[in-house]
Amino acid sequence: MTETIIHTTSIIQKAQCLASHIGQTPLFDISKIQSNPNIKIYAKLEWNQLSNSVKARAAYRIIMSAIEKGLINENKGIIDASSGNTAVAYATIGANIGLPVTLCVPENASCQKKTALKALGANIIFTSKFGTTDEAQIKAKELSQLHPDLYYYTDQYANEDNWKAHYHTTAIEIWEQTQSQVTHFVAGLGTTGTFTGTSRRLKELNPFISLTSLQPDSAMHGLEGWKHLESALVPKIYDENIADQNLFIDTIEAFDMIKLAAQRLGLLLSPSSAANLVGTLKVAQSISSGVIVTIFPDHASNYPDILDQIL
Repeated sequence: MTETIIHTTSIIQKAQCLASHIGQTPLFDISKIQSNPNIKIYAKLEWNQLSNSVKARAAYRIIMSAIEKGLINENKGIIDASSGNTAVAYATIGANIGLPVTLCVPENASCQKKTALKALGANIIFTSKFGTTDEAQIKAKELSQLHPDLYYYTDQYANEDNWKAHYHTTAIEIWEQTQSQVTHFVAGLGTTGTFTGTSRRLKELNPFISLTSLQPDSAMHGLEGWKHLESALVPKIYDENIADQNLFIDTIEAFDMIKLAAQRLGLLLSPSSAANLVGTLKVAQSISSGVIVTIFPDHASNYPDILDQIL
Protein backbone atom coordinates (compact mmCIF):
# COMPACT_ATOMS: atom_id res chain seq x y z
CA MET A 1 0.00 0.00 0.00
CA THR A 2 2.78 2.43 0.94
CA GLU A 3 4.58 1.75 -2.32
CA THR A 4 1.40 2.46 -4.31
CA ILE A 5 0.89 5.78 -2.52
CA ILE A 6 4.48 6.81 -3.28
CA HIS A 7 4.05 5.95 -6.97
CA THR A 8 0.73 7.78 -7.18
CA THR A 9 2.19 10.91 -5.60
CA SER A 10 5.07 10.74 -8.04
CA ILE A 11 2.83 10.51 -11.09
CA ILE A 12 0.71 13.40 -9.83
CA GLN A 13 3.79 15.57 -9.43
CA LYS A 14 4.99 14.68 -12.91
CA ALA A 15 1.57 15.52 -14.36
CA GLN A 16 1.39 18.82 -12.51
CA CYS A 17 4.72 19.83 -14.04
CA LEU A 18 3.11 19.65 -17.48
CA ALA A 19 0.39 22.18 -16.67
CA SER A 20 2.39 25.14 -17.99
CA HIS A 21 2.61 23.42 -21.39
CA ILE A 22 -1.16 23.06 -21.77
CA GLY A 23 -3.31 25.85 -23.21
CA GLN A 24 -2.52 29.58 -23.24
CA THR A 25 -2.35 29.44 -27.02
CA PRO A 26 -2.11 32.67 -29.03
CA LEU A 27 -5.08 34.37 -30.66
CA PHE A 28 -4.11 35.13 -34.26
CA ASP A 29 -5.75 37.92 -36.26
CA ILE A 30 -6.94 36.51 -39.60
CA SER A 31 -9.34 39.35 -40.46
CA LYS A 32 -7.64 40.01 -43.79
CA ILE A 33 -9.08 36.77 -45.17
CA GLN A 34 -12.27 38.81 -45.75
CA SER A 35 -12.99 42.40 -46.79
CA ASN A 36 -15.41 43.83 -44.21
CA PRO A 37 -13.44 46.27 -42.00
CA ASN A 38 -16.16 46.09 -39.34
CA ILE A 39 -15.56 42.39 -38.75
CA LYS A 40 -12.56 41.08 -36.85
CA ILE A 41 -11.75 37.39 -37.07
CA TYR A 42 -9.35 35.58 -34.76
CA ALA A 43 -8.19 31.99 -34.52
CA LYS A 44 -6.75 30.16 -31.54
CA LEU A 45 -3.54 28.50 -32.78
CA GLU A 46 -3.95 25.31 -30.78
CA TRP A 47 -0.83 23.65 -32.15
CA ASN A 48 1.18 25.89 -29.84
CA GLN A 49 1.02 23.51 -26.88
CA LEU A 50 2.10 20.01 -25.80
CA SER A 51 1.40 17.35 -28.49
CA ASN A 52 0.75 20.14 -31.02
CA SER A 53 -3.05 20.11 -30.98
CA VAL A 54 -6.19 21.27 -29.17
CA LYS A 55 -6.60 17.76 -27.74
CA ALA A 56 -3.85 18.37 -25.20
CA ARG A 57 -6.39 20.30 -23.13
CA ALA A 58 -8.95 17.52 -22.80
CA ALA A 59 -6.40 14.70 -22.55
CA TYR A 60 -4.57 16.48 -19.75
CA ARG A 61 -7.69 17.20 -17.70
CA ILE A 62 -9.04 13.67 -18.22
CA ILE A 63 -5.75 12.11 -17.07
CA MET A 64 -5.26 14.49 -14.13
CA SER A 65 -8.79 13.86 -12.90
CA ALA A 66 -8.31 10.09 -13.12
CA ILE A 67 -5.00 10.27 -11.23
CA GLU A 68 -6.50 12.44 -8.48
CA LYS A 69 -9.40 9.98 -8.07
CA GLY A 70 -6.96 7.07 -7.79
CA LEU A 71 -8.27 5.41 -10.94
CA ILE A 72 -4.89 5.11 -12.65
CA ASN A 73 -1.20 4.88 -11.75
CA GLU A 74 2.09 3.57 -13.14
CA ASN A 75 0.66 0.04 -13.26
CA LYS A 76 -2.94 0.65 -14.28
CA GLY A 77 -3.08 2.84 -17.34
CA ILE A 78 -5.72 4.32 -19.58
CA ILE A 79 -7.46 2.91 -22.63
CA ASP A 80 -9.50 4.87 -25.14
CA ALA A 81 -10.52 5.01 -28.78
CA SER A 82 -8.90 7.56 -31.06
CA SER A 83 -7.32 7.68 -34.48
CA GLY A 84 -6.05 11.22 -34.26
CA ASN A 85 -4.89 14.03 -32.03
CA THR A 86 -6.40 12.76 -28.77
CA ALA A 87 -4.43 9.55 -29.20
CA VAL A 88 -1.20 11.51 -29.67
CA ALA A 89 -2.03 13.76 -26.71
CA TYR A 90 -2.68 10.77 -24.45
CA ALA A 91 0.56 9.12 -25.59
CA THR A 92 2.60 12.31 -25.18
CA ILE A 93 1.36 12.89 -21.65
CA GLY A 94 1.73 9.21 -20.80
CA ALA A 95 5.35 9.18 -21.97
CA ASN A 96 6.10 12.26 -19.88
CA ILE A 97 4.66 10.96 -16.62
CA GLY A 98 5.22 7.20 -16.92
CA LEU A 99 1.57 6.26 -17.48
CA PRO A 100 0.69 3.20 -19.62
CA VAL A 101 -1.46 4.22 -22.59
CA THR A 102 -3.44 1.79 -24.75
CA LEU A 103 -5.34 3.02 -27.78
CA CYS A 104 -7.92 1.35 -29.98
CA VAL A 105 -7.26 2.73 -33.45
CA PRO A 106 -9.00 2.04 -36.79
CA GLU A 107 -6.47 0.34 -39.08
CA ASN A 108 -6.87 3.04 -41.72
CA ALA A 109 -5.54 5.75 -39.41
CA SER A 110 -2.86 7.88 -41.03
CA CYS A 111 0.69 6.53 -41.17
CA GLN A 112 1.82 9.75 -39.50
CA LYS A 113 -0.37 9.10 -36.46
CA LYS A 114 0.60 5.42 -36.25
CA THR A 115 4.29 6.29 -36.38
CA ALA A 116 3.91 8.97 -33.71
CA LEU A 117 2.02 6.64 -31.37
CA LYS A 118 4.62 3.91 -31.73
CA ALA A 119 7.45 6.36 -31.12
CA LEU A 120 5.72 7.60 -27.96
CA GLY A 121 5.44 4.05 -26.63
CA ALA A 122 1.68 3.66 -26.77
CA ASN A 123 0.15 0.17 -27.01
CA ILE A 124 -1.95 0.15 -30.20
CA ILE A 125 -4.87 -2.20 -30.80
CA PHE A 126 -6.16 -1.92 -34.35
CA THR A 127 -9.85 -2.21 -35.22
CA SER A 128 -11.54 -2.53 -38.61
CA LYS A 129 -11.15 0.37 -41.01
CA PHE A 130 -14.86 0.02 -41.80
CA GLY A 131 -15.96 0.60 -38.22
CA THR A 132 -14.35 4.03 -37.73
CA THR A 133 -13.84 5.22 -34.15
CA ASP A 134 -17.36 4.01 -33.31
CA GLU A 135 -16.14 0.40 -33.42
CA ALA A 136 -12.92 1.39 -31.68
CA GLN A 137 -14.98 2.80 -28.78
CA ILE A 138 -16.80 -0.51 -28.39
CA LYS A 139 -13.48 -2.40 -28.36
CA ALA A 140 -11.93 -0.08 -25.76
CA LYS A 141 -14.91 -0.45 -23.45
CA GLU A 142 -14.89 -4.23 -23.89
CA LEU A 143 -11.20 -4.52 -22.99
CA SER A 144 -11.57 -2.29 -19.94
CA GLN A 145 -14.34 -4.56 -18.66
CA LEU A 146 -12.34 -7.72 -19.34
CA HIS A 147 -9.16 -6.33 -17.70
CA PRO A 148 -10.20 -3.81 -15.02
CA ASP A 149 -6.83 -4.27 -13.30
CA LEU A 150 -4.98 -3.06 -16.41
CA TYR A 151 -7.19 -0.40 -17.95
CA TYR A 152 -9.28 2.58 -17.00
CA TYR A 153 -11.53 3.50 -19.93
CA THR A 154 -11.31 7.28 -20.22
CA ASP A 155 -14.06 7.41 -22.89
CA GLN A 156 -13.37 10.88 -24.31
CA TYR A 157 -16.80 10.95 -25.99
CA ALA A 158 -18.65 10.69 -22.68
CA ASN A 159 -16.12 12.05 -20.20
CA GLU A 160 -17.28 15.30 -18.59
CA ASP A 161 -13.66 16.37 -18.15
CA ASN A 162 -13.45 16.67 -21.93
CA TRP A 163 -15.76 19.67 -22.21
CA LYS A 164 -14.78 21.00 -18.78
CA ALA A 165 -11.20 21.43 -20.01
CA HIS A 166 -12.46 24.02 -22.49
CA TYR A 167 -14.97 25.51 -20.05
CA HIS A 168 -12.14 26.31 -17.64
CA THR A 169 -9.40 27.24 -20.12
CA THR A 170 -10.27 27.87 -23.78
CA ALA A 171 -13.30 30.06 -23.11
CA ILE A 172 -11.51 32.14 -20.47
CA GLU A 173 -8.52 32.66 -22.76
CA ILE A 174 -10.78 33.82 -25.60
CA TRP A 175 -12.65 36.18 -23.28
CA GLU A 176 -9.46 37.73 -21.94
CA GLN A 177 -7.59 37.83 -25.26
CA THR A 178 -10.45 39.72 -26.96
CA GLN A 179 -10.86 42.05 -23.97
CA SER A 180 -14.44 40.70 -23.57
CA GLN A 181 -15.29 41.83 -27.12
CA VAL A 182 -15.98 38.43 -28.71
CA THR A 183 -19.45 38.34 -30.31
CA HIS A 184 -19.36 35.02 -32.21
CA PHE A 185 -17.73 31.64 -31.58
CA VAL A 186 -17.40 29.01 -34.32
CA ALA A 187 -16.07 25.44 -34.00
CA GLY A 188 -16.45 21.98 -35.51
CA LEU A 189 -17.95 18.92 -33.81
CA GLY A 190 -15.88 15.81 -33.16
CA THR A 191 -16.02 14.59 -29.59
CA THR A 192 -17.86 17.94 -29.27
CA GLY A 193 -15.80 18.84 -26.20
CA THR A 194 -14.24 22.00 -27.62
CA PHE A 195 -17.53 23.47 -28.80
CA THR A 196 -19.56 22.35 -25.78
CA GLY A 197 -17.21 23.54 -23.06
CA THR A 198 -16.11 26.78 -24.70
CA SER A 199 -19.65 27.72 -25.68
CA ARG A 200 -21.15 27.06 -22.26
CA ARG A 201 -18.68 29.33 -20.54
CA LEU A 202 -18.87 32.08 -23.16
CA LYS A 203 -22.66 32.16 -22.85
CA GLU A 204 -22.30 32.58 -19.11
CA LEU A 205 -19.89 35.45 -19.63
CA ASN A 206 -22.13 37.09 -22.23
CA PRO A 207 -25.53 35.56 -23.12
CA PHE A 208 -25.58 37.53 -26.38
CA ILE A 209 -22.58 35.75 -27.88
CA SER A 210 -23.67 33.78 -30.97
CA LEU A 211 -22.53 30.15 -31.10
CA THR A 212 -22.14 28.26 -34.39
CA SER A 213 -21.30 24.56 -34.52
CA LEU A 214 -19.95 22.92 -37.66
CA GLN A 215 -20.08 19.36 -38.94
CA PRO A 216 -19.41 17.53 -42.22
CA ASP A 217 -22.18 17.64 -44.80
CA SER A 218 -22.17 13.87 -45.33
CA ALA A 219 -21.25 10.61 -43.65
CA MET A 220 -18.52 9.96 -46.24
CA HIS A 221 -16.33 12.95 -45.49
CA GLY A 222 -12.59 13.59 -45.22
CA LEU A 223 -12.44 15.72 -42.10
CA GLU A 224 -10.49 13.62 -39.62
CA GLY A 225 -11.80 13.93 -36.08
CA TRP A 226 -15.13 15.43 -37.13
CA LYS A 227 -18.48 13.65 -36.82
CA HIS A 228 -21.51 13.68 -39.08
CA LEU A 229 -23.89 13.31 -36.16
CA GLU A 230 -26.81 11.90 -38.11
CA SER A 231 -24.76 8.86 -39.17
CA ALA A 232 -22.39 8.39 -36.22
CA LEU A 233 -22.58 7.57 -32.54
CA VAL A 234 -23.46 10.90 -30.93
CA PRO A 235 -21.05 11.71 -28.07
CA LYS A 236 -22.78 11.64 -24.69
CA ILE A 237 -21.28 15.01 -23.78
CA TYR A 238 -22.96 16.66 -26.77
CA ASP A 239 -25.78 19.07 -25.98
CA GLU A 240 -27.85 19.92 -29.05
CA ASN A 241 -29.36 22.94 -27.30
CA ILE A 242 -26.13 24.91 -27.01
CA ALA A 243 -25.61 26.04 -30.62
CA ASP A 244 -27.52 29.01 -31.95
CA GLN A 245 -26.99 27.58 -35.43
CA ASN A 246 -25.32 24.60 -37.07
CA LEU A 247 -23.62 24.76 -40.46
CA PHE A 248 -22.54 21.90 -42.70
CA ILE A 249 -19.10 21.96 -44.33
CA ASP A 250 -18.05 20.31 -47.57
CA THR A 251 -14.71 18.47 -47.45
CA ILE A 252 -13.61 19.76 -50.86
CA GLU A 253 -14.34 23.32 -49.79
CA ALA A 254 -12.22 22.78 -46.68
CA PHE A 255 -9.34 21.34 -48.73
CA ASP A 256 -9.49 24.32 -51.08
CA MET A 257 -9.27 26.60 -48.05
CA ILE A 258 -5.95 25.00 -47.04
CA LYS A 259 -4.32 26.44 -50.14
CA LEU A 260 -6.05 29.82 -49.79
CA ALA A 261 -5.03 30.15 -46.14
CA ALA A 262 -1.42 29.35 -47.01
CA GLN A 263 -1.37 32.08 -49.65
CA ARG A 264 -3.40 34.72 -47.81
CA LEU A 265 -2.50 34.13 -44.16
CA GLY A 266 0.84 32.35 -44.28
CA LEU A 267 -0.62 29.49 -42.24
CA LEU A 268 -0.46 25.82 -43.17
CA LEU A 269 -3.77 24.54 -41.85
CA SER A 270 -4.97 21.02 -41.22
CA PRO A 271 -8.27 19.95 -42.85
CA SER A 272 -10.19 20.53 -39.61
CA SER A 273 -8.64 23.96 -39.11
CA ALA A 274 -9.47 24.87 -42.70
CA ALA A 275 -13.03 23.59 -42.24
CA ASN A 276 -13.41 25.82 -39.19
CA LEU A 277 -12.23 28.73 -41.30
CA VAL A 278 -14.77 27.91 -44.01
CA GLY A 279 -17.54 27.95 -41.41
CA THR A 280 -16.23 31.14 -39.87
CA LEU A 281 -16.32 32.94 -43.21
CA LYS A 282 -19.91 31.79 -43.72
CA VAL A 283 -20.78 33.40 -40.39
CA ALA A 284 -18.86 36.56 -41.35
CA GLN A 285 -20.86 36.83 -44.56
CA SER A 286 -24.10 36.81 -42.57
CA ILE A 287 -23.29 39.74 -40.26
CA SER A 288 -22.35 43.40 -40.72
CA SER A 289 -20.00 43.74 -37.74
CA GLY A 290 -18.58 41.72 -34.89
CA VAL A 291 -15.63 39.87 -33.39
CA ILE A 292 -15.54 36.22 -34.43
CA VAL A 293 -13.29 33.64 -32.80
CA THR A 294 -12.65 30.14 -34.13
CA ILE A 295 -10.32 27.28 -33.32
CA PHE A 296 -7.45 26.01 -35.42
CA PRO A 297 -7.09 22.55 -33.79
CA ASP A 298 -3.80 21.57 -35.40
CA HIS A 299 -1.27 22.24 -38.13
CA ALA A 300 -0.92 20.80 -41.65
CA SER A 301 2.36 19.16 -40.63
CA ASN A 302 0.24 16.42 -39.02
CA TYR A 303 -1.13 15.53 -42.47
CA PRO A 304 1.81 15.45 -44.92
CA ASP A 305 -0.01 13.17 -47.38
CA ILE A 306 -2.94 15.60 -47.68
CA LEU A 307 -0.62 18.57 -47.90
CA ASP A 308 1.26 16.94 -50.79
CA GLN A 309 -1.98 16.42 -52.70
CA ILE A 310 -3.31 19.93 -52.16
CA LEU A 311 -0.22 22.12 -52.37
